Amino acid sequence: MIDDVKKILSKFLINVPAMLLGQDRISYFVEKFSQFTNDERILMQKFMVKVLTLMIEREASDIEIGGTGSDGFTWMRIYGKKERVIDLPKFTLDESALLILSMLNENQRRYLMVTKSIDFSYTFVYERKMENVRFRATCYFDLDHVTLNMRAIASRARSFESYEFHPALTKVLSHQYFKYGLTLVTGITGSGKSATLDAIIDYHNKLDATHIIIISSPIEYVHKSDKSIVKHREVGKDVLSFKEGVTQALRQDPDIIVIGEMRDPDTIMAALEVADTGHKVFSTLHTSSAVESIDRIVAEVHSSEQERVRNRLADVLTSVISQKLVTTVNGKLILAKEVLIVNANVRAAIKNNNTSEIYMMINQGGPAGMNTLEQDLKRLYLMKKISLDSAMAFANNKTRMQQILSA
Repeated sequence: MIDDVKKILSKFLINVPAMLLGQDRISYFVEKFSQFTNDERILMQKFMVKVLTLMIEREASDIEIGGTGSDGFTWMRIYGKKERVIDLPKFTLDESALLILSMLNENQRRYLMVTKSIDFSYTFVYERKMENVRFRATCYFDLDHVTLNMRAIASRARSFESYEFHPALTKVLSHQYFKYGLTLVTGITGSGKSATLDAIIDYHNKLDATHIIIISSPIEYVHKSDKSIVKHREVGKDVLSFKEGVTQALRQDPDIIVIGEMRDPDTIMAALEVADTGHKVFSTLHTSSAVESIDRIVAEVHSSEQERVRNRLADVLTSVISQKLVTTVNGKLILAKEVLIVNANVRAAIKNNNTSEIYMMINQGGPAGMNTLEQDLKRLYLMKKISLDSAMAFANNKTRMQQILSA
């Protein structure tokens, strides 16, 4: 198959004007892509599926193809480490670009040239298990050349029970106990935020007769309605923006609204408002701790709005789960998490702009279901699941980590 794909690409590239460089060259590829026959496109897509199948079988979380930085190699992230895949062929920048473009439809290719980046989902049938596998993908430019990142989406939601949440946190997360409020799941890219959200959604879907609306970019795991009815709205396809999706959801009789990411002030304000109207809202932020998450939300809005946002956030925020995937002693990954459950003292600290006090509230809040990331890292270290070096490396507060390890 590789030789046939190389021949198809060579036949196309031999006719590309040599004076076309950079994004002008990619524009030409997009304009002339119709010159590939259906059979040629199918073969290109089959090759890409073969590469993605290899990714699944090696238990990689991400794959990188194309762009100057890839140096012609395909790269995979396996148990947290990014590695060249030396048993796959190298491709030139032009060859990689064409293979990537073969995964997009015509409208997506044109959109890429206008916006310079496009998020999309990709699905194919994994023949070994005869089931659909899904990927979250981002296509963008790297020094004027097209590159692609794809992240594997689990075929099944991780069980809610596997997170071993404290009963107090489980109550806060449950719509049966708390009908309203905002829960944030935070962490850096690749820390498993989406998997945690999916586990929470799956928990409600199996046990609670609710209407769940998921607004995401793109839609990753697709939940099949069970006890709940679950609606999926992909930004850019089903709705124009996160803000529009949240605003429109109020007219769609929801119980639970899931916002894939609070990435701009408009979405943040919409999320706070919809939580304030008595709905349960779950969302994510790219922050590494509970305190940072609160500070980030306030900092995202104009200074004239910050006091109002602090007060509203204090009223609607119910919990924050900040997580990291930590390398284990056997080279795999395990979840470490910080948990904040908002009580009267936390609420007062947010309103009075004393968020620096919240860390110690979490530190002392064990009986109420709270723990700092450092406390959870210590737990994993004492269980001999992670090394001392990993505990220190992944701690947010290195000084505090040293203190509790020596206590």
